[in-house]
Amino acid sequence: MRIGIIGAGFIGRAVGRLAVQHGYQVMLSNSRHPKTLGSAMVSVGCGIGTAKDAAEFGDLVLLAVPFSATQDIDPAPLVGKILMDADNYYPLRDGAIPELDSGEITTSEITARHFAGARVVKAWNAILEKDIETTGAPTGQPNRRALPIAGDDEEAKRVVTELFDKLGFDVVDAGPLSEGWRFERARPAYCVPLDRAGLTKALADADRTVAEGSWRR
Repeated sequence: MRIGIIGAGFIGRAVGRLAVQHGYQVMLSNSRHPKTLGSAMVSVGCGIGTAKDAAEFGDLVLLAVPFSATQDIDPAPLVGKILMDADNYYPLRDGAIPELDSGEITTSEITARHFAGARVVKAWNAILEKDIETTGAPTGQPNRRALPIAGDDEEAKRVVTELFDKLGFDVVDAGPLSEGWRFERARPAYCVPLDRAGLTKALADADRTVAEGSWRR
């Protein structure tokens, strides 16, 4: 399986390195030019290209860019692709977005609206980059870390779940994209190391109120 990554920041590089370590072919891209990714190509052990190249390359594609940059990415190359959405909304960085601030929609629903032909699965947004390569464990290990996903396409979620398992993580399915708010920023499941039982409880305990900074433990 090939994984295309749109976004060469901390999350994109960490997922890329982990995937390469497990035998996947990876292509990394950014918003500038592939020639700016020479060091990443060496440190990650991956191919490099444009966002279009990465979208076309991947059987699975990871979107790991600032949320405000999502709308700048051409959706056409992602039609029919499984798109793992790792974006998070930070008003101070992205600017206030009223429909998110009011809770009427989730970040990944906005992403899916833009990438209308893609099979969007909210994934990789609730783990710190330093934990991606260090907290995974073999299948069946007690207290194995679990990560949340959400999506409207059951087959796409199955594929992402299989990828997570191979990379060292259990998965808890939070439901459709409309339930993705349960592991957005500052909720009990956001960037907190939890096993499957703990994550299931954290998702259930979530409410719409966002206490800024409460996830920094």
